[in-house]
Amino acid sequence: MKRKATALDVAKLAGVSRSAVSLVLNGRGDGNVALESQQRIREAAAALNYSPNKIALSLRNQQSRVIGIVSDQVVTSPFDGNIIAGADAVAREHGFVTVVMDTELDESRDESAVETLLDRQVDGLMYVTVGLRPLHVPANMARVPSILANCFDDRPEAGLPAVIPDEVRGGQEAAEHVMSLGHRDIAFLAGDSLTPAAPRRIEGYRAAFSGAGMPVNEDRVIQVGCDIDAGFHGAMKLLEGVKPAARPTAILCANDRLAIGVVLACYRLGLSVPQDVSVMGYDDEFRIAKAMVPALSTMALPLREMGAAAMASLLAEVGSAPEGTSDDDGPAAAAVSGTAGETMVPCRLVVRESTGPVPAGR
Repeated sequence: MKRKATALDVAKLAGVSRSAVSLVLNGRGDGNVALESQQRIREAAAALNYSPNKIALSLRNQQSRVIGIVSDQVVTSPFDGNIIAGADAVAREHGFVTVVMDTELDESRDESAVETLLDRQVDGLMYVTVGLRPLHVPANMARVPSILANCFDDRPEAGLPAVIPDEVRGGQEAAEHVMSLGHRDIAFLAGDSLTPAAPRRIEGYRAAFSGAGMPVNEDRVIQVGCDIDAGFHGAMKLLEGVKPAARPTAILCANDRLAIGVVLACYRLGLSVPQDVSVMGYDDEFRIAKAMVPALSTMALPLREMGAAAMASLLAEVGSAPEGTSDDDGPAAAAVSGTAGETMVPCRLVVRESTGPVPAGR
């Protein structure tokens, strides 16, 4: 059986000291080892298929190399799992593993879940939620570096940093997209007023009208709920029995499920999408938005990017990753700073087949 290469083997092949190998491969080479020597060390390590012993490194650094993640429903829900996937990718890139606990929406379990992870000597904690919402942060999260993803601290002093989607800008870009197609009579079917995302998306819709120098028709902004049937009944209210010249030419929706309901209502009324009415969703929900007929134009929530940005920020605080670290998902490039302690990540416009030019004569 072939002997596993050691740091001493790497040092001999690279023509450097063993301590230089340790410094470079543990991320402390800059300023301590010449750049040319660093390159030779990395090439020698690659040639020998050598990597540092993670357990020994953890003991020396007094780190477990484990990040604990608490979720309200992300693990057991079909939604938003990409937040954890993005976080885990960045953690693995820096030699960490993640341990996830799901409270299944039982807030009474928050503190005990955090305590369980702290008992495992995690180096940091992240709390992830399905859907943007305020979070009553468990007090014991303060014992290690911690961060929130897709939620924000409900305390006035905003104790923990948060990474959230830029919902205002997302709502604005959705409206600007249909405006660019010539639409001016644009309705907005909003979701549940209890969800913080809904008023932010409406704010963005209003900002688009303001930027275009047009007034908002308040009768076109309707809060209906979040599900398919709510979208159906909301669209029927806007379209049924209304003359073509008086109906909206585009309907923006607070999520993709509402948009599905709107499309179904249009079919019920004999209207074509997007020839008669353009329909815009929000979320880019997996296995729904792209599979619809017609495929939904929508605003994609930056789920993976939020998880990656939150983990990069957390590891920087733990002391194991430089500020602005990014992987292939580009969290540092995507993140846009908001208020103090809050980072907003842009949503992404996805143009498909449900939006088109304004009907002739409108």
